[in-house]
Amino acid sequence: MSAEFELCPGRKIGGSNPCFIIAEIGQNHQGDIEIAKKMIRMAKDCGADCAKFQKSEIEHRFTKHALERPYTSPHAWGPTYGAHKHHLEFSHQQYRELQQYANDIGIFFTASGMDEMAIEFLHEINVPFFKVASADTNNIPYLEKTAKKVWNLSISYFLLQEFQKEFPDIPIGYSGHETGIHVSVAAVALGAKVLERHVTLDKTWKGSDHAASLEPAELAELVRAIRMVEMAMGSPIKQMLPCEASCHSKLGKSVVARKPLQKGEILTLDMLTVKVAEPHGVRPENIFKLVGKKITKDLEEDATITDKYVKKMS
Repeated sequence: MSAEFELCPGRKIGGSNPCFIIAEIGQNHQGDIEIAKKMIRMAKDCGADCAKFQKSEIEHRFTKHALERPYTSPHAWGPTYGAHKHHLEFSHQQYRELQQYANDIGIFFTASGMDEMAIEFLHEINVPFFKVASADTNNIPYLEKTAKKVWNLSISYFLLQEFQKEFPDIPIGYSGHETGIHVSVAAVALGAKVLERHVTLDKTWKGSDHAASLEPAELAELVRAIRMVEMAMGSPIKQMLPCEASCHSKLGKSVVARKPLQKGEILTLDMLTVKVAEPHGVRPENIFKLVGKKITKDLEEDATITDKYVKKMS
């Protein structure tokens, strides 16, 4: 089992803690801060732990030529790629406003820092953890700078079970873009301790991420399914639950006499068997401990063997 640590104030991940569910708003807010707030509220209402955005400092992330190129996608918010990206990018003040809104309603707030200057800003507003996008997993200068800025770092990569083998003590997560919720639920069953899915208010909206995002009803169902799977998986410490006690009392088995036994006989395994008995006696897993002990009173066939009816040979 992976080690546990505090990812956000008061919220641990790893170990036996519940999966930390991130609602990735990204840039599905259409560049509208009021829509962004509605999405934060939706994430909270659906049971997600964290609302996440994508923060860029446009001129530090893209070259001039990349920003000046024509952008003719049906999802474009401007004639050039730069105009498109600027339309979707919130100001520093707007990010602070969104962070405060998330704090006010009780959901964690963070973002992927898409470039080094974005990381500087996210560090400045004290987000609880950074998410490193898969595009930057080989960006060593960026990773070094990011690692110096924050204790908690989430890195997007591809191989859940391979990472579990290589890093058994580190909580592993899953960031999915698939249709539906079933693969994400399976990832949690396989051990994902953090789960991220893109969310939207409407899959038909303009924007390339909406179609692969979860609408409110889907997000709520995902959270519910994950919590049900966690309940079904139970605790690594196995013990009888209070709700199981009556059934165990009714149907639990004990060691009984396979045939009539006489006082003073030395028990052998062929004298004993296991049945549902009344009253309860020695538990089945302890049957071999009875072998070689002496019976202290006459017992009829099917009589329950209890500790008071046996004693060690002197």
